[in-house]
Amino acid sequence: MESVRQQKINKLLKQDLGTIFQLESRNVLGTGAMISVTKVNVSRDLSSAHVYLSLFATDDKQSLINKVKNKQKVFRTMLGKKIRHQLRVVPELLFVLDDSLDYIENIEQLLKED
Repeated sequence: MESVRQQKINKLLKQDLGTIFQLESRNVLGTGAMISVTKVNVSRDLSSAHVYLSLFATDDKQSLINKVKNKQKVFRTMLGKKIRHQLRVVPELLFVLDDSLDYIENIEQLLKED
């Protein structure tokens, strides 16, 4: 069970990372793909955060998520500049591909076939 503080930080990180990916992903990653932050789970000690990303307008999602992971320090620095007055320490960002939308689309496609 997450504490109220964890829930607030999850919401803050999701909002700020979403803005960063919306505005800066083209400059940092050099791709026109749309990246959306679907969920953030921060650890109890606030030292790390699992960031779930949905990727749109790209054929190779795995290579794009690897690019994001390679630029993790750049995104963490940008996040630190945005949240410097709310958090003392910026959590380590662990990016995870969120394929729940693909799963839902696959289920819908299978249901339409019947």
